[in-house]
Amino acid sequence: ARGNPLACAPHPARRHSCNMSNQREGGIEVVQDEAEIEMWKIRKLVKGLESARGNGTSMISLVIPPKGQINLTNKMLTDEAGTASNIKSRVNRQSVLDAIGSAQTRLKRYNQIPPNGLLIYCGTVLTDEGKEKKLNIDFEPFKPINTSLYMCDNKFHTECLSELLQSDSKYGFVVMDGHGCLFGTLAGNHREVIHKVSVDLPKKHGRGGQSALRFARLRLEKRQNYVRKIAELTTAHFITHDRPNVNGLVMAGSAGFKNQLMQ
Repeated sequence: ARGNPLACAPHPARRHSCNMSNQREGGIEVVQDEAEIEMWKIRKLVKGLESARGNGTSMISLVIPPKGQINLTNKMLTDEAGTASNIKSRVNRQSVLDAIGSAQTRLKRYNQIPPNGLLIYCGTVLTDEGKEKKLNIDFEPFKPINTSLYMCDNKFHTECLSELLQSDSKYGFVVMDGHGCLFGTLAGNHREVIHKVSVDLPKKHGRGGQSALRFARLRLEKRQNYVRKIAELTTAHFITHDRPNVNGLVMAGSAGFKNQLMQ
């Protein structure tokens, strides 16, 4: 529809009942992955949001990460409304207050922040004919969002949505030293710690004679057991059905332990 930059943008919050659907077209099986459908919806939405413009600074972009809290976000919006009441321009002041009120109304739809976070876009946009039109959108992104944002501007800020569309390549991380080991993954802008291990290895002993040899042997034995355990955990976390479940594995930490683990 002419004049509405989001008229053709499908709502990303709608979910499909199955993860994957198979169709036959001309004898060829077409597989539609839900993730690809969601990414297509986000691309359409981003295109519409990016093209939207308004008068003054009455377009609100609100991004809340998965661990955000409804009550704190609502308090922040109330404080922003108090600040906006001091805007000199009556028209701009009312537009900003209306947008903040709309954002709070959208926020009330949720008892808690969804698992992947929450995005809210509210404000008055200009159509191609120069007319004003109110726009209010709230949805949970199709994968976790790793940032928070509140912006009142003459445009919507969609950088975080664009980041979700980046490559989904997942990399594993193993950070190991003499105190412990951390296992994690990185996919796009989403970081996740999947396991931590602490260890108390004996330090080098200063005594001489047979005592030194015995302590050195015990220390080496515990060190080898530690490396063996980390190797087993690395396999458990990053190998599934005899195949890697990440696109790459990054080893970091103490050189001695890291090199021993790689061997």
